[in-house]
Formats: sequence, C-alpha cells, structure tokens
Amino acid sequence: MAFELTKELIEKIETLIEEKNDHELESHLEEYHHADIAEVLDELSLDDATYIIKLLGSDQTSEVLMEMGEDDREKILRNLNAKEIAEEIEEMDTDDAADIVSELSEDIKSQVISNIKDKEHAENIVELLKYDEDSAGGLMAKELIKVNENWSVTGCMTEMRNQAENVTRVHSIYVVDNKGKLKGRLSLKDLITAPSKAEIADVYITNVDYVDVHTPGDEVARVMQKYDLEAIPVVDEFGRLVGRITVDDIIDFIKEEAEKDYQMAAGISEDVEADSTIWQLTRARLPWLILGLFGGLGAVYVMQGFDSALENYEILFFFTPLIAAMAGNVGVQSSAIIVQGLANDTVRDSLAKRLLKEVTLSIINGTALGLLVIGFGAVTSMAFLVSITIAVSILSVIIMAALIGTFVPIILNNRGIDPAIATGPFITTSNDIIGILAYFYIAKSILNF
Repeated sequence: MAFELTKELIEKIETLIEEKNDHELESHLEEYHHADIAEVLDELSLDDATYIIKLLGSDQTSEVLMEMGEDDREKILRNLNAKEIAEEIEEMDTDDAADIVSELSEDIKSQVISNIKDKEHAENIVELLKYDEDSAGGLMAKELIKVNENWSVTGCMTEMRNQAENVTRVHSIYVVDNKGKLKGRLSLKDLITAPSKAEIADVYITNVDYVDVHTPGDEVARVMQKYDLEAIPVVDEFGRLVGRITVDDIIDFIKEEAEKDYQMAAGISEDVEADSTIWQLTRARLPWLILGLFGGLGAVYVMQGFDSALENYEILFFFTPLIAAMAGNVGVQSSAIIVQGLANDTVRDSLAKRLLKEVTLSIINGTALGLLVIGFGAVTSMAFLVSITIAVSILSVIIMAALIGTFVPIILNNRGIDPAIATGPFITTSNDIIGILAYFYIAKSILNF
C-alpha cells in the first residue's frame, strides 16, 4: 500500500512521543520506508524529530537523514552531539557521509571525524572533502568492487565476497593492475562461465568509460547520459581507481543544478528555499530587482526622448507594454533553448549558423504576429500607418531579442560564466530597453514626427 501522510498519522506519532511509548513508536515506524519517515519528520517539531532520530537505530536513521531537506537535516544535527553524529556517519556510504560532514561547522567536523570508529571510513571521508563538491571527486563514493588482473577466477570470487560486505549495490566490477591503475571492467557472466584456474587478465573487458577526479559534475552527467551508464569509475591524476559515481548520485546533482538554474533564470542569485530567512531571501532577490528597476528607468528615459511623438500619436503609448513584452518573451525563449542545449552539449554548430537559424525563425514568427496586428488594426479602425508601425516594430524587436537571447548565453558560456544567468532579468531588462528604443525610432521613421 502506498504511504499517505495524514493529519491523523502525525497526531498519533506526536502522542506516542509525548507518552514516551518508545516500543509502540518503534514498531509503528518500522512499517515505513526511510523516505516516508523523512517525510513524517518534516511535519514534526524539531524536538520531536530529534527524539525519533535518537530513538531509532543508526542503520535506519542514517538513510532518513539523507532523505531530508538540507535545512531540516542541519537543524537536527545541531541537536546531536559529535558522537551521535559519528554513529550516523558510520552507517552511510562515503559520498553521503562526506556531504553530511561538509555541512558541519569546523570544530564539530573534527570532533565527528575523530569519533568515527572505522578509521578507514574516516580517512575516505576526509579524502572526499578535499575535492570540489561539484566535481567527480566530490560526487564519488569509495565503496566499489575491484579485482586485480593477475588474480585467478577462484581467488577473485573470494575477494569479491569480502569487498561486497561494504557495498550496498554492485553496479560494476572494475579491474586494476598491481599499481591500482584502472585497466577495464569485468562481466559477471564472463566471470561465472570462465574456468576456475583462468586469470582475470584473460576475461576482462578493456573498454571502460571513466572520469577524472577533477571532471566537472555536468560533464560526468553528460557522459553517463550519453552511454546510458548506471555507474562510472573515477580515477586520479595517475590513472588509479579511487571511486565510482552511481546514477542516483548524478541524478541528485542534476536536480540541484536544475533548481539553481531555475532560480537564476527567475532572478534569484542564491540557492534559497521557501523557508529560508527574510534576510537570505532579500539578499537573493534584491540585486536582480535593482537591475530591473534601472532597466525600467532606462525605458522611461527613452520614452521621454519621444514626448513629441506621444503628443501627436497617443496610441503609440498604449502599445509600449506589448512591444516590451514581446521583446522580453522572445529573448527568454531563445536564451532558454540555448542554455538547455549548452547543458546537454547539443549546441555544436557555429555561432553564425545558430544566429542565422534564429533570425529565420524570428522573421517567420514576427511576420505572422505583425499580420495579426494589422488585422486587429483594420477591425478596430486604427490608422493604417500606425498598424504598419506596430507590425514592423514587433518584427524588428523579435529579431533583435532572438539574437541577444542566442548570443549572450554562448558568450557567457565561452567565458566560463553560467549561461543560466542570461535567461533571467538580465535578458528581459536589456530587451525591454532595446525594444522600446527600436519601437520609437521605427515609429519616427514611418510616421514622420
């Protein structure tokens, strides 16, 4: 039966906590998946959520903590001491453990690491913390199955059983040489069907996709998507196998990047959530709002320069929101497509070819919209020259907005700047000003004022 979070369920758990009926509370929560428990904790007070974390075993709550939102998890961890956090960390894979430890303050971080009983686990976590969190090294886990090319099939099977105790899921078997360098991968079918005395060197597959510890996360995602990989090995500067990245880790990375890009496109400069503080939300939004303000003031300044036109042709004023909206919308559409293409590595043709394509598309769209405006003018008895002015203006601003929306993200990407920034108020504001300016210059040329 699918889990359903209800008011009655929350009230029952709160009652059990209040009565300190630990036995029934444990029995009740044992029925739920760790992701469902995380959902329950999100609805409880901090004290009640912490109570459950301390009550349940670390083998269960370590999974629950990873399912929780970062802010909620951080609050609960602040209610635990270093030893209690270390107990949770010991039950996690190294990549998840490193993510948790990186969220702690420096003094708590050192205390937690020193309280981890498994010293190898602690050393692996410390190693992962050295890498950028958005690189392959920061995304990888140390848990994997690797075998030596010089082992026999029988010896390999024995060693794999020992290694598998520390690996939650065995996606692949990797083959290394005596120096630990990645040589290839091993098919489980080939291993089972091979003669017991055969050496791994005779049966492993040399063709293996891998990434370097410093490979950016978006490049890792591209490689895994392109070759449909469930996991990919990670090597260091010397080609030695040091970890692996699984598909669930890269999905989490893609989700986080998508959220950042979405917020940036909406004009939010920091990674914030609905329950972030007023100061955090203000700091994230205000810079772009200021940009929008200056853009609007710029448009006002442009319109003031054509006050004589508005005196003779008042109707032009009423169409300025339409011109600005068309410029902004087309610019955002064009930049969004380019940003998506850059992220998926599908923008491979030359800049000139890409711009020509956008111009052609803009002419088709602008002409169609311009004809609709002329038709609207005929129905409403609007002066023909005014209809032509608006139609030509729409066509012109659509072409300019499309060029800006295409050109800017590519230039930003080439300069190492996240092109997602181009899809937000940056493009909208610039196109508004340029669109209004073009509108009145075209009107001046056609209407001779």
